[in-house]
Amino acid sequence: MLGFLKEPVVVTAEINMNLVALTVMGLITRLWGLCYPRAVVFDEVYYGQFVSLYMKRIFFVDDSGPPFGHMLLALGGYLGGFDGNFLWNRIGAEYTMNVPVWSLRLLPALAGALCVPLAYQILVELHFSHCAALGAALLVLLENSLITQSRFMLLESILIFFILLAVLSYLKFYNLQRHRPFSGTWWFWLLLTGVACSCAVGVKYMGLFTYMLLLAIAGLHFWHMIGDQTLSNVSLLCHFLARGLALILIPLVMYLSFFYVHLALLYRSGPHDQIMTSAFQASLEGGLARITQGQPLEVAYGSQITLRNVLGKPMQCWLHSHTNTYPIRYENGRGSSHQQQVTCYPFKDVNNWWIVKDPGMQQLVVSNPPRPVRHGHIVQLVHGITTRYLNTHDVAAPLSPHSQEVSCYIDYNISMPAQNLWRVEIVNRESDTDVWKTILSEVRFVHVNTSAVLKASELTGASLPEWGYRQLEVVGEKLSKGYHQSMLWNVEEHRYGKSQEQKEREVELHSPTQMDISKNLSFMAKFTELQWKILTLKNEDTEHKYSSSALDWITMDTNIAYWLHPTSGAQIHLLGNVVTWASANAAALVYMCLSLWYLIRRRRRIYDIPEDSWQFWVSAGGVCGGGWAVNYLPFFLMEKTLFLYHYLPALTFQMLLIPIVLQHLGDHLCRSVLLKSMFSALTVAWFSSVYFVYCTFSPVTYGQPALSATELKDLRWKDSWNILIRK
Repeated sequence: MLGFLKEPVVVTAEINMNLVALTVMGLITRLWGLCYPRAVVFDEVYYGQFVSLYMKRIFFVDDSGPPFGHMLLALGGYLGGFDGNFLWNRIGAEYTMNVPVWSLRLLPALAGALCVPLAYQILVELHFSHCAALGAALLVLLENSLITQSRFMLLESILIFFILLAVLSYLKFYNLQRHRPFSGTWWFWLLLTGVACSCAVGVKYMGLFTYMLLLAIAGLHFWHMIGDQTLSNVSLLCHFLARGLALILIPLVMYLSFFYVHLALLYRSGPHDQIMTSAFQASLEGGLARITQGQPLEVAYGSQITLRNVLGKPMQCWLHSHTNTYPIRYENGRGSSHQQQVTCYPFKDVNNWWIVKDPGMQQLVVSNPPRPVRHGHIVQLVHGITTRYLNTHDVAAPLSPHSQEVSCYIDYNISMPAQNLWRVEIVNRESDTDVWKTILSEVRFVHVNTSAVLKASELTGASLPEWGYRQLEVVGEKLSKGYHQSMLWNVEEHRYGKSQEQKEREVELHSPTQMDISKNLSFMAKFTELQWKILTLKNEDTEHKYSSSALDWITMDTNIAYWLHPTSGAQIHLLGNVVTWASANAAALVYMCLSLWYLIRRRRRIYDIPEDSWQFWVSAGGVCGGGWAVNYLPFFLMEKTLFLYHYLPALTFQMLLIPIVLQHLGDHLCRSVLLKSMFSALTVAWFSSVYFVYCTFSPVTYGQPALSATELKDLRWKDSWNILIRK
């Protein structure tokens, strides 16, 4: 029974020493001297702020993309024991002792190091030789720009890692398709493809380009499967569902999970939540929640409220009035009603309070029991301090003459009657009997007499002149289709009015039953709002000293100075390996010319290379050439400030083409032994030049050793490069 113990247990493993050596070299080049410089380097000043906010659990919005990449950087800070206390205010600032520099830079460096063996494996899966795969890995290993970008608290190396992992996973899955469909390894690589794609998109939206490329390739492969008569309909359906699950459903769920974790971690109010809706702000600990906690949920006749404009652009503001009136004549000669001004004021103020009044009753207090206001009800809005009624009429607004003036009515005993009835329309209602709710309801006020809608002016710089204290204009917009956010208002602060006396009303406090707004805002509601803000929020793009155009990237006519030592000439630049960049462009050009030549010849039924070599050639072009195109060409359509590092994902794919083209030339165009020997010698010489350039520029890649002014001048191989030389 125990006879099996007589023989030793033997475990046999195959270890690819090429992969091991490449991984070790990748780790050395990326991790060596990782703490140097112990100062803020370029965009670390930007990402470091978010890491600090994660450590302090303070909510923020970053319009550059989803939160997964930021969370990975924050994970490094968490593992290093970072408390978030550092002022990220300038590039070059020395890190204090509480900042775990090595830990913060570790994950980007590991991601950059692992890109080296990934490049090797991708070429192997594309059915090219191990020699070509080794060449691709060495190009990634010795690329100065990739080294620089991966040694600091930046996201590009993490993005490239997940992109390459997604490509490799799909290629492994596809190569298993013919021999072992639906096996464990088949499922593993298919699922890993979807996971890697979602992670790439979660780091930066640039990952979406490669994700769409892989979806297109997967769709093309499935289209070919449909024509395979050996596959039954049931088998095809299973293949389709498996791909839909792994490549669409799982990435979608994972993308949502990134935001779920992000929102769960950042539960405290901060400066960034001001651009969010009142409901979102109230769901955060502190800030608006301290004001709104305990407010009554349902708006009733007699309620005292502040109304916040939902649009929040050009800044958040509240419906406001004060005792000053519109001037009788404007600067352009147009006349006004000389009524009390109504504006949108971007600060909390006692003049932001309004009372919801029943037109059929005189009382300005909430009855017992309260009578809630519902969708479609007619109300009057009484300004709390001046007790004048919100009004609009057929008089041109001060800055928007095609819209109606909005005012608080003053009875001048002239032929200008009050027009102060407004219909409440709850835009996000579930039924036509919905009650108007604090914070949660987005409301439109439609003027009963003229059908104009109360609206915050969208004009750029729509601030009133000095007579309006530079506050924002409010107008009555003629009823139009759709619900623009500038027409929507929500109740932010709310209390039930208890006193008819004006002086007592101004100072009365509320003491309603407890009500937790956060329970009424689901994760999907918060995700939808945050996602919309990320996609639509645009910081003012300004010219940066090191910004560039997409055309500058191909020939590397630009660079970025990342860091400069305050006293010596030591500095770090984002500069690529000139030989590699030029060779990548040449390889792409040769690939396109050869492909066109082969296509024309094949059209004439002339086959220069074997069919399997042609298929491998086309597949390599679809993955590597397509990866370069989808990660580069979209930048010509983008209206944003661009930098050289935006080109690095495209460059990585283009570099993979170099050994592919070299192997193809050596196998199919060099026919004689002499030509093959000469070609091999030239290839070795070319690789030596790549290594020479890597060594030459390593002082500005790693920041050490410090170079003299003469040595720095010698590195300025192009006049357009901005190498910093101290005088």
